[in-house]
Amino acid sequence: MFIGAGILLAGLIIWLFHDKLNWLGKLPGDIRIERENFRFYFPISTMILISILISVVVALIRRFLH
Repeated sequence: MFIGAGILLAGLIIWLFHDKLNWLGKLPGDIRIERENFRFYFPISTMILISILISVVVALIRRFLH
């Protein structure tokens, strides 16, 4: 239930603030190759940033619950 609530909350935040989060996915280090009939997009820096943020949030929650 907590994972579902977290996904719902993340979706709600993205839906409400999508115009302010336009930099997300366009960070230096994100790989984007666009050709005439081909697009390849691999957001390495964005994934690392999101992973760090989730790790910090989980660590803070664990600290407050114990």
